[in-house]
Amino acid sequence: MIKKKSDFPVSAARRYLEPGPVVLISSRWQGRDNIMTLGWHTILEFEPSLWGAMISSGNHSHRMIRDSGECVVNLPTADMIDTVSRIGNCDGDNLDKFEEFGLTRTQSAEVGAPGIAQCHASFECKVYDDALVKSRSFFVFEIVKAHVTEQPAHPETLHYIGDGSFVTAGKVISRKSLFTKVR
Repeated sequence: MIKKKSDFPVSAARRYLEPGPVVLISSRWQGRDNIMTLGWHTILEFEPSLWGAMISSGNHSHRMIRDSGECVVNLPTADMIDTVSRIGNCDGDNLDKFEEFGLTRTQSAEVGAPGIAQCHASFECKVYDDALVKSRSFFVFEIVKAHVTEQPAHPETLHYIGDGSFVTAGKVISRKSLFTKVR
């Protein structure tokens, strides 16, 4: 089926090309913890498990992660949408977001930053490559430890499409039979 397309502002392309679920990044530096909401990220490599994220230099977490060299990527589910939105719209300079939003810190195994107990998954990360941090605020991390809730296997995740709006994902459509290279 041929679909008729109209011009669209390139500055809003993220509405359609958003790379993955919204995550909550927790960090720790000099005895202080912070949480930020993030949607601009991507998987870069299988082994080592590399993950990239654009963390604005104006964000309090940027400095904490740059200075500590680590963080935890936490995967919230759709039921956390209000908390995710509120975290993304407040500054962590003078606010303990764990306390403010009733979130529980979990002890990490490989990094100093805490995980978030209410999230479906937590991925402990260490900065792997910081070559693009100064010019593009783009961090490359190695995921060094992963913790995932077993059920549901495919949680309903949040995907930001701009202007305060989200879509959810969670429905699984399998086409395994068509992937001959994976077998």
